[in-house]
Amino acid sequence: MKVRILSAIIALAILIPLIMMGGIPFAIGVGILSILGYKEIIDLKKSHQKYPVMVVILGVISLLYLIFGNYENDITYCTFLLPLVLLLIPVVFYKKDIYQTKDAFYLLGSTYLIGLFFRLLINIRATNIDILVYLLCISILTDTFAYAVGMLIGKHKMTKISPNKSWEGFVGGLIGGTICASIAYNYLINPITFKIVIVTSILSVIGQIGDLIYSKIKRENEIKDFSNIMPGHGGILDRIDSLSFIVIVYAIIMMSL
Repeated sequence: MKVRILSAIIALAILIPLIMMGGIPFAIGVGILSILGYKEIIDLKKSHQKYPVMVVILGVISLLYLIFGNYENDITYCTFLLPLVLLLIPVVFYKKDIYQTKDAFYLLGSTYLIGLFFRLLINIRATNIDILVYLLCISILTDTFAYAVGMLIGKHKMTKISPNKSWEGFVGGLIGGTICASIAYNYLINPITFKIVIVTSILSVIGQIGDLIYSKIKRENEIKDFSNIMPGHGGILDRIDSLSFIVIVYAIIMMSL
């Protein structure tokens, strides 16, 4: 427990100043986190024995291009086409037991998911830090209430993917996360409206689903955590599981309105 608390304090001591500063320091921090998260994907036991060095380099280039390329404009088709080309072409030059099309598409999907999340994170911070804090509140508070309610009254298992998760915890996370994050929105951004409550509740549900998706990846690879970069907490992907889906779906909702 002491190790878990200490690592959390150290992480917050690094992340909070970066979020507050924004700009280049925040972008550099995001770039580092994205590469560390990408390494966790590449290191998964059952994803592939070992990716060729050149493929890993092209993957990192693709990832950083998704995050920082064409930064002034919205995400374009070209932004998505470059990683597709860079990660598919090497299939022709390697034997099937070294790098196959299924490996390329696996790596491509991971690149898009991680790259899109971190790109949107930078865009949201550049637009309005309060919105970023609001989204963080949804993720953190939903997880907190889901855990607390599940521990206290959780009896009905939600899924075999994560045996400790219960329907009671899911509902508790949804209600607690929605109410508290909506209150945060009211104080940070604008007066609360019914539409915001609905959006917040949707994002709370999406966050819990995102958590389960990452849990599924870990179960398929027979690991408890993606890495041990944060002792007691796991890896980068363990920390952004729910937030990554919340941020992406929030962007989709905002573009649709």
